Amino acid sequence: MQKDKILEILKKYKNGSISDDDVFAYIKDLPYEDISFARIDHHREMRWGFPEVIFCQGKTPDQVSKIAEKIIEKGSNLLATRASREVYDAVKINLPDAEYNETGKTITQAVKKITKLKGGVIIVTAGTSDIPAATEAFETGKILGLDISMICDVGVAGIHRVMNHREDLEKAAIVIVFAGMEGALASVIAGLISSPVIAVPTSVGYGASFNGLAPLLGMLNTCVPGVAVMNIDNGFGAAFLAFKILNTLKNIK
Repeated sequence: MQKDKILEILKKYKNGSISDDDVFAYIKDLPYEDISFARIDHHREMRWGFPEVIFCQGKTPDQVSKIAEKIIEKGSNLLATRASREVYDAVKINLPDAEYNETGKTITQAVKKITKLKGGVIIVTAGTSDIPAATEAFETGKILGLDISMICDVGVAGIHRVMNHREDLEKAAIVIVFAGMEGALASVIAGLISSPVIAVPTSVGYGASFNGLAPLLGMLNTCVPGVAVMNIDNGFGAAFLAFKILNTLKNIK
């Protein structure tokens, strides 16, 4: 991570293998780099364990491309969310190794080894229509180093389907549940297992689901304790919360 890089720079400076200018070139953009339309927080990796993530929605392809280049230049791994194919095409011009997930709308590139965290994370979707938001979480989890897997289409309309996976769910450190309509699956799973559940309402369903508002309220009103509820379709936020929990636990002695 960036802390290791800074320590390496200081060590080289002390033994005279690099110059004052070399040190200045590295630290001049800390704590953030101003490129006029964005101020890139390069210190975030030191605080959180992962660098700044690019939220592409509302940004031009050129803006995303320039921010992505700056992140990679610092030796950090790249994650961009809500990215269109047009945005990816712009990023790939200068970052040919960047990978795009069409379903999850994510761009990723790992320039350094990803440290694997202990504790399995399982993503569960109530329906096939929830897979795009869930895939955003899956791709986020992979670049963050989560031991992550996915179970799809096991909603409450056929509850026997989720029961077939109960043993796997009970072994997971964290379960992330995606559901639209009335959002009931999160409460069902949370009532079956001892691990924390992160619930993500999706904007899937007929009119009275109000583009995800109905499952959001249902999840917030669950009678099962130990459920954290994210915003509508926020797969990124769910995976990042799982990362923060497991990354914090690794430092507890």
